[in-house]
Amino acid sequence: MIKCIATDMDGTLLNSMQEITEENKQAILKAQSQGVEVVVATGRSYQEATYVLNAAGLNCPVICVNGAEVRSKEGEVISANPIPKQLARETAVKLADSNVYFEVYTNQGAYTIDAEKAVSILVDIVMSANPEADRDEITVAAGARIRDGLVHTVEDYELLFADDDIKIYKFLAFSFEDGKLEAASSLLAGFEELEVTKSGVENIEITHKQAQKGIALEAFTKEKEIDLADTMAIGDNFNDISMLEKAGRAVAMGNASFEIKALCDVITATNEESGVGKAIFEVL
Repeated sequence: MIKCIATDMDGTLLNSMQEITEENKQAILKAQSQGVEVVVATGRSYQEATYVLNAAGLNCPVICVNGAEVRSKEGEVISANPIPKQLARETAVKLADSNVYFEVYTNQGAYTIDAEKAVSILVDIVMSANPEADRDEITVAAGARIRDGLVHTVEDYELLFADDDIKIYKFLAFSFEDGKLEAASSLLAGFEELEVTKSGVENIEITHKQAQKGIALEAFTKEKEIDLADTMAIGDNFNDISMLEKAGRAVAMGNASFEIKALCDVITATNEESGVGKAIFEVL
């Protein structure tokens, strides 16, 4: 019997318009009404994750920034695994040397030094995965990251590294140029405290080694006294692997890569077809 459901957001719970479909919403509400713990496990910051959940009228605990932070339904920080500040500085230098655009995710939200780039990158990502989508509509939706204060603009990332109240959770680097992300990953390979993964072909995500969805999910279920064998995880990309490998029932989205599908027990519909909702209804 499934007692806990962990779902990724982008490419999984969310459609191309960055929204939770009605079927997905109703499935989550039904699971919660039956006493099933539904936790969102995402690479997003808590602020970005709850922005979408609130818009859909949902309230769930959140495993944020790939497990760097875990928050309760009420928004209380349960655990955190930040990157040490000096290591964060060195990481930023390596990414800058690789000439890739990157954002910094913290306990106070995500930051960019180029707001226009932050929007255009997201538009390009969504359009590459959904070429039939309306670019103008996607641009408006992507712009909400800046307009609604989900991504803050800062002149220099050193301002974040020097602030004792700010914890550095993740670097999210993007490039559509062949070889650049691979080169950046190679430069970071010597940092043993870091975990480098990806949530799309156009990015890499850098967190502390202990900040992984699988590690966070295991701790979450243990605290809830739920066996991992009674847990279902749903995802679509490489940063989901750690939780898909730990869950008793691993579900790949229909839009996932063949490598992710090969790891999973079940393949559901795509994120445009409410695959999460279908996977949840199947086990209730």
